[in-house]
Amino acid sequence: MARTFWDRFADLYDLAESANRRAVRGMIAETARRVPAGSHMLECAAGTGEISLAAAPFARCVLCTDLSLPMLERARRKAVRRGLSNIAFAQRDLFQLPDQDGSFGAVCAANVLHLLDAPEKAVAELWRVTAPGGVLLLPTFLMGEAGPVMRVLIALYRLLGFRQKHMFTRRSYRAFLESLGLPVSELTVVPGRLPVGLAVLQKPEFPEGSI
Repeated sequence: MARTFWDRFADLYDLAESANRRAVRGMIAETARRVPAGSHMLECAAGTGEISLAAAPFARCVLCTDLSLPMLERARRKAVRRGLSNIAFAQRDLFQLPDQDGSFGAVCAANVLHLLDAPEKAVAELWRVTAPGGVLLLPTFLMGEAGPVMRVLIALYRLLGFRQKHMFTRRSYRAFLESLGLPVSELTVVPGRLPVGLAVLQKPEFPEGSI
């Protein structure tokens, strides 16, 4: 199988994230603290796993997944160094998850929706595996609000093969989520050179009409 941009970029991923340190660190902390205590958590498109690693002390167990095996290997090595034993790793396509409906009390996919041709299909699949009463966490780079430094870096990344499909702003990201008809309980903006829109979708404990 041909190596993707993300396979080639895995060794530089954390270094590149440091250019947007304030937003990335804030996103990791804010996302992890919204994981329900003792929950089974799934993270898709996890990259090198920083959100999964930060959430592991709160969750009962974490399944950290990505399409890129080099990314997952870096995440695995970090977990070993940090002594985390309640985290597992698997290659997964977030459009075709093998899990049953409602398998996870917390589901997360960070900074991936802006890369997808059909982000609404990804959200639908993530919502499917979120348990009743559980939470879907969707922190997403607001590419339409990038500062001047990040605009230059994004242009350089494009020369290496990076391609974003959506230039979300806080307004257009909210509009996108509302168009899906799902319950958005929170949309917080984490500031930085490239801000992050952290969306929290709380799944009802009882489906509508079940009582």
